[in-house]
Amino acid sequence: METRREAGAVQVERVDVSAYTVPTDAPEADGTLAWDSTTLVLVELTAGGRWGLGYTYTDAAAVPLLQRVLAPELLGQDAWDIPARLQTMLQRVRNLGRPGLATLALSAVDVALWDLKARLLDVPLARLLGAARPRVPVYGSGGFTSYSVERLCAQLAGWVEQGIPRVKMKVGSHPEQDADRVRAVRQAIGSHPRLYVDANGAYSTRRALALAERFTEQGVSWFEEPVSSEDLAGLRFVRERSPASIHVAAGEYGHDAPYFRRMLESGAVDVLQADATRCGGVSGFLQVDALCDAYGVPLSAHCAPSLHAHVAAAARRLVHLEYFHDHVRLERLLFDGGPRLVDGALEPDLSRPGLGLDFKRADAAPYAVRAHP
Repeated sequence: METRREAGAVQVERVDVSAYTVPTDAPEADGTLAWDSTTLVLVELTAGGRWGLGYTYTDAAAVPLLQRVLAPELLGQDAWDIPARLQTMLQRVRNLGRPGLATLALSAVDVALWDLKARLLDVPLARLLGAARPRVPVYGSGGFTSYSVERLCAQLAGWVEQGIPRVKMKVGSHPEQDADRVRAVRQAIGSHPRLYVDANGAYSTRRALALAERFTEQGVSWFEEPVSSEDLAGLRFVRERSPASIHVAAGEYGHDAPYFRRMLESGAVDVLQADATRCGGVSGFLQVDALCDAYGVPLSAHCAPSLHAHVAAAARRLVHLEYFHDHVRLERLLFDGGPRLVDGALEPDLSRPGLGLDFKRADAAPYAVRAHP
């Protein structure tokens, strides 16, 4: 089917999708899940003689969804009109169930469209969006519950030595040990760095409240998902009854603007989290930033630091970005041109167009998931 080419339009000519599974460097676990590998699903778009990339962290099952369902809605269409492309794709996945795999796949496409647009204009994405800050503060994140106390302390102290003034550990797998593990980390990192904990929804409200008191004794100032992020009443209950010095955060699993609006309306969090690889890409992340601005609530970006650096630089309400051990390692393996860590903040490379990322195809080849038909 031939598509009319309007004046100034740049048609999407190719949509390439691939997946790469990389083993972790040690077994990893949080309060509710354990894993030994991470899969990155990559989307590459070609238009007007340029290309753009986007990615998400999910199962390789997203590849056939992207190839069979979303790619046909892009081919031959104008790459400039990102809202129109998103609307068409959202309509296409309506009966598939928008939350979950469909939204993660769509998020990767949105990021690729924005990367492509910036490359067509030959500008960094942060310049195209308009930066609110030159650098994005980060917090070191990992500290898995599967780690020994020695490895846990070494990892978090290592981030502090790199100049990162905020570090986060996982809790919840063995609640009876959590207070002691937090105490050990505090001793390892010293009294100055901020210490965060993340339960990934593992606790009941009663246990979360009890541990909030004990964590506060060690200067913990961030309590992420003390209960399930789906339990807005429970989050608010913990938030309102915890010591004032500890902030309750959640939102990393949000998939669209109504989800985040409900979280904000309920008063469930002190800080809202959002993940561009899950919430609709660059477009969705900026929607969440606008909601945070309207409600006067800070925003924190979840994981995928190389992908988030530019859009996080443009987000008005952003306070920091999660510098997640697993993703930092994987993104360095698969991409060149990632942002630099400078004095506890990520600095996007403004000398490179788009996200600034180049996919290292040869290095990635050993981790490629079997091609889907």
